[in-house]
Amino acid sequence: MNGTLVKEFFEGRELFIYLPPSYETSRAKFPVVYVQDGGDLFDPHQNNSLVRLERMFARGELGELLLVGIEPKNRLDEYTPWYAKALSDKYADFGGQGFNYLSFLVEKLKPYIDREYKTDSRRQQTGMIGASLGGLISIYAAYLYPNVFGKIGSISGSFWYEGFIDFMQSKTIDSRLKIYMDVGSIEGIEKQNIQKEMVSRTKEAYTILMNNGLTRERLQFVLEEGTPHARIFFSRRFPRAVKWLYSNETVS
Repeated sequence: MNGTLVKEFFEGRELFIYLPPSYETSRAKFPVVYVQDGGDLFDPHQNNSLVRLERMFARGELGELLLVGIEPKNRLDEYTPWYAKALSDKYADFGGQGFNYLSFLVEKLKPYIDREYKTDSRRQQTGMIGASLGGLISIYAAYLYPNVFGKIGSISGSFWYEGFIDFMQSKTIDSRLKIYMDVGSIEGIEKQNIQKEMVSRTKEAYTILMNNGLTRERLQFVLEEGTPHARIFFSRRFPRAVKWLYSNETVS
């Protein structure tokens, strides 16, 4: 890895920040991707995401960018848009604090990152991405803050969440957005609860977005054959998601 990793705390929350290879020497301002679940998707101690991204930088397939991994305080609360009962007695109920979490990100964290780092703060260069419930809250951000986040990534997003498909059907989406979605073909296959509909709900969400005017140039759906719902597969798809969101597009 040729870039730099920075760990710091902001308002009691750990940030895991990646600065690309030319960050210190370049006068450029860099796009920023806000990533849910801290460094789970790009920590080099867990996966090879950064190595793969840096190869894309070196080959000119993708421009350099910053990654800001945000550690959740309680992901069952912060990554859910409204309260819902737990799916099992083993877990707490979903707290539905997503609105407050996104407000924190937009009103406090993003201004801090833009002030302290060399960022391109424009909406079309600002992304939000996450996996599982992190993918759900990223899609929720597309509806609440389309003027802040121009690029959205949902890796195996939890579209099974109570009421979320109905929410999407009742809202319109900003057609300027660029959205990446994916799911493994056997996700939820072993579940007995609503999570068994992982694949069908994700396909339904994709159809809703298509019907809202997002063209195939601005909306990608990937069904990865034979893969279950697991972090190893989330991180494997992460570099591809970032590449699709940030490459081969005229800034508008």
